[in-house]
Amino acid sequence: MKAARQYAWTFFATALSALLVAAPAQAIVSAGSTPTALHSETDGDAEADRQAVSREIERFRSSSISISQAMAIAEARHAGATTADVSFDGAARVPVYRVKTLHNDRIWRHTINAATGELVGGEAALPLAELDHDDRSNLAALGAIRHRLSDAVRVAERAASGKAISGGLVRERGRLSFAIVVISGDDLKEVILEPPGARAK
Repeated sequence: MKAARQYAWTFFATALSALLVAAPAQAIVSAGSTPTALHSETDGDAEADRQAVSREIERFRSSSISISQAMAIAEARHAGATTADVSFDGAARVPVYRVKTLHNDRIWRHTINAATGELVGGEAALPLAELDHDDRSNLAALGAIRHRLSDAVRVAERAASGKAISGGLVRERGRLSFAIVVISGDDLKEVILEPPGARAK
């Protein structure tokens, strides 16, 4: 997930360590411009962008399946799999979650119906050897840490008082972090969580 970094304000939530054992020392919660993880069809037209995001958020709120449920459904396809990236796609004919899981040196791509939780169109796998060096490094770090994206989603939803609509890995200053986009009221907030032991090699 490549999330936008220009925000109107930033604050630090420092009381999150109790939410996870050995949790990140702090979470960075940002709000302002629209994270690009939301699937906008327009480019450069601010009003059209705003309307597209509003439609996406409305479709997300009317979905029966949460992002945590979608991750659990995808991970259950392969014992021991862990989610590397998840996002809601309300621009699809039927709203879906797009989930990428890591299992046995492969990235598995799943599309989960956001209303029923059913797998749409089977699944596709990509060997890690076909990814670039940075992606392989990030995924190797993901496999080595104890905390999972599902843990980060729970912390982010609590920190930002909302529901997560997307999440994934980002690398900042040599460290691997989880970036979670949360809908809180009418705002989109991005929460950055750095799990212990996540320094990329």
